[in-house]
Amino acid sequence: MAKKSESIHAFEYLAAPGDYPPAPTTVLYGDTPFLKRLVLTEIQEKLGGEDAPCSEYEGDQAEWRDVADELCTVSLFGGDGPRLVVVREADNFVTRFRSRLEDDLAAKRQRGVLVLEVSTWASNTKLYQAVDKSGQHIECRPPLKAGKKTVDMAKVKSWLREWSKSRHQATLSAEAADLLLEIKGQEFGLLDQELAKLALFAGPKGTITPELVRDVVGGWKTKSVWDLVDKAAEGQAAEAILQLDRLMQASEEPIALLAMMAATLRRYAVATRIFADAEAAGRPTTLRNALEQAGFRKWPAEALGEAEARLKQLGRERTSQFSRWLLDLDLAMKGSHSETDRARLLLEMLFLRLSKELGPRRRR
Repeated sequence: MAKKSESIHAFEYLAAPGDYPPAPTTVLYGDTPFLKRLVLTEIQEKLGGEDAPCSEYEGDQAEWRDVADELCTVSLFGGDGPRLVVVREADNFVTRFRSRLEDDLAAKRQRGVLVLEVSTWASNTKLYQAVDKSGQHIECRPPLKAGKKTVDMAKVKSWLREWSKSRHQATLSAEAADLLLEIKGQEFGLLDQELAKLALFAGPKGTITPELVRDVVGGWKTKSVWDLVDKAAEGQAAEAILQLDRLMQASEEPIALLAMMAATLRRYAVATRIFADAEAAGRPTTLRNALEQAGFRKWPAEALGEAEARLKQLGRERTSQFSRWLLDLDLAMKGSHSETDRARLLLEMLFLRLSKELGPRRRR
């Protein structure tokens, strides 16, 4: 069993909920409602499931006397088990009744189980320390890398694959998980919905493949954006502009297209930096290895080879400037070029910048 003094991540809790018996006070903190809901469901199951007595309050409206009364009340029809009391969006509630909560925890008066759902939860407060002694803190947001502020995508991917198998009875391949995260991001509720849909297509105990994710989740617009980026990176500016026209006729906005394109273009920049750093350190690597480290997919079989050809076409001089170019485009589209036609012009100019004609070998 994990030590009470440690904050538990929702992934850890959900992997072995039996290791964490209901505590008098549980704080679910973070910005991911889907994870909070899953943890809360597990807590409720331990107290008797749907038949267990439960009261819910909204944090902005809840009063301490009502919550305290519920915590000290035993249901006439709920047996001898403790009552579950949930305060949702409880940041304001915690601010207003912090001292009451501290006193109640210290006196151990409550008979029920209190769950506070908050966005932020500072570890340097008396209330945190009070919960430490008899309760538990469960982090409900994407896990971060140790000592850093960046999301640990390896843990997210691992959890997503385990969740697909345990909840949806479908095997999610590693490549399919990468693609699903690339398309949908880290919205766990949305990812769960997509997994449910993909599991139906995969069939009972089937396998969710990258091709299935591309067809079912991506849709024609997503595939068209990938094709657009590929054409631009290959230096085929005219083809890229034609693809842009088709997408805009389908009501796609330039700034939304830029956001989708930027993820791929930044990977080319990362691959360039990895390759250059290896050279400078006297441990040269291959472009293919640099591309793989930067997050380019290894499937289908020809994918890395095609990405390598595009990287060579783009050239180090251009890819090393991608971060600045993309930032300038984003700022312009939110400012001087916010109108659709002006924003479109910026994308067309970007395609020309990436063209074969303006490549390092063609310029004079």
